[in-house]
Amino acid sequence: MTTQAKHTLSTTVEELQNASGAVSRDAACQFLRSGDEILSTLLKAAQRVRARFKPGIVTYSRKVFIPLTNLCRDYCGYCTFRRDPGQPGAHTMTPDEVMEVVRAGERLGCTEALFSLGDKPELLFPQMRDTLRHFGYKSTLHYLEGMCEKVLRESNLLPHPNPGLMSAEWLERLSRVAPSMGLMLETTSARLLAKNAAHDNAPDKVPAKRLRVIEDAGRRKIPFTTGILVGIGETLEERVDSLIAIRDLHSRYGHIQEVIVQNFRAKSGTPMAYWPEPDREEMLRTLAVARLLMPTMNIQAPPNLSDPHYADLLDGGINDWGGVSPLTPDFINPEKPWPHLEELQQRTEAKGFELRQRLPVYPEFATQFTVPAAAHSDLLAQRLSAAADAEGYARRAA
Repeated sequence: MTTQAKHTLSTTVEELQNASGAVSRDAACQFLRSGDEILSTLLKAAQRVRARFKPGIVTYSRKVFIPLTNLCRDYCGYCTFRRDPGQPGAHTMTPDEVMEVVRAGERLGCTEALFSLGDKPELLFPQMRDTLRHFGYKSTLHYLEGMCEKVLRESNLLPHPNPGLMSAEWLERLSRVAPSMGLMLETTSARLLAKNAAHDNAPDKVPAKRLRVIEDAGRRKIPFTTGILVGIGETLEERVDSLIAIRDLHSRYGHIQEVIVQNFRAKSGTPMAYWPEPDREEMLRTLAVARLLMPTMNIQAPPNLSDPHYADLLDGGINDWGGVSPLTPDFINPEKPWPHLEELQQRTEAKGFELRQRLPVYPEFATQFTVPAAAHSDLLAQRLSAAADAEGYARRAA
């Protein structure tokens, strides 16, 4: 990059200090392509934008991670969570196993039951159909719905399901038993469906299908979590386009409560075991660009995937750590343990922020459920009112 180009780009970033709107696609792409020489200026701009949005507070959700089933019909090139029936570690949790984890989480002050599961395994595996029949359910989504309702009725935790692709009907059904739900967009790049790419042989990772689910959730005013996966083979332009697609859906419907910017981590035994991981500087640039593209949206980055330097992610303009569990591992990234909550608080405060515990639904979205008429169900309204304080955060323990 020439000296003149560096100066022009640096000046462009500095001009963002007083800007109230989002940056353009072209500017965002330039920022991602820029070198370390303007990184400090870029980060300062992102921090100023965050300060206008939510000054002084960084949030997290205290959760239990419930891997309802790790059977999955998708074969993503980076995943060690999924299993075929009969493989070591293949498991579908029973209702008793689910509630055992939930009750243990209750005792530790958790407020979120995060359900993660493979995408429609019964369509590929007769063994899953047999298991569901034994439990008394017709499909994996039907079983998920039953477990979310059980958690809601029999505990103080609030379910947050991440079940993969869903129809509009299933979004509606799950919204009656969970105050929020999620589906990672990951990328808008259809190139990654090609042979030997990250989403080869992963029929549920077609970007258009995932965007449709996020839009259907918006039409139904369901608080929704989504995000991108950084470093799985997308170009920098495609990374920006994925963030813009999320932003545009939120602009239309106002329902995206959280945007996760998650860094790819290579895992042994996968086709992408030797794929390069995004480094600290690339993550910081991506986070800053996400903040500048989405000045008034909640942006999260998982701390365990950037340990031991995760506190640096705050410099990129995030305002949330996502779900952190004092009990269960990150079953998607089991080699990356969560930070202890005391350490998370200390590192967050060292950066000048107050750490606040939120519910799986963000405070500004939780308020829409506090009146039964505005909620998707009376039961949800009652449970959320009991869990939330006057500001919509998790009620502090007495």
